[in-house]
Amino acid sequence: MNRILAYATCLAVIVALPAGAFAQQADRPAKERKAGSEQRFLMNAANDNLAEVQLGRLAAERGQSDEVKKFGERMVTDHQKAYDELKQLAEAKGVKIPAEPDSRAKKEYDRLAKMSGADFDRAYMDLMVREHDRDVKAFERAARNENDTQVKDWATKTLPTLQEHQKLAKEINGHVRTARKERGSSPSASPGTAPKSSK
Repeated sequence: MNRILAYATCLAVIVALPAGAFAQQADRPAKERKAGSEQRFLMNAANDNLAEVQLGRLAAERGQSDEVKKFGERMVTDHQKAYDELKQLAEAKGVKIPAEPDSRAKKEYDRLAKMSGADFDRAYMDLMVREHDRDVKAFERAARNENDTQVKDWATKTLPTLQEHQKLAKEINGHVRTARKERGSSPSASPGTAPKSSK
């Protein structure tokens, strides 16, 4: 009987040990995934802010309409401020964020730098709508799901500014497109109007 009890005890210990080890291994990747998610968010946010600053300067210089120029100036101010705050946060977390835009942002900059006038306005505002739609979604996720309190708080604080940019970008993009249609559909004489005969 004693032999049976000893065997059962040993078997329980053997079964329990791997289970505990597996539990520890399962916890570790989950923590690493969370840390990786936060780091990716910080890196992406840094790239986006740097790109918005660079493109905003270009818009202030190359934009045709006052609305586009002012929007570009605001992008420089707001996104530089966001980047500076993010840099302090990242340094506190031991995360080294980029100091210049990534290759994707550089390609967009090079593409827009070749344009001017109304063509630039349309292309820039189209890009701003797409970028801010993407940014708002990313910050909404971070404000909702990030586990690091400081990262979550910064995302929550920055989100309203991005939502305001998103709304403004869509409004200006609508104005730019409307102006293009009006220019394209303004003939020298109204359709169906017979020219006046000279007497």
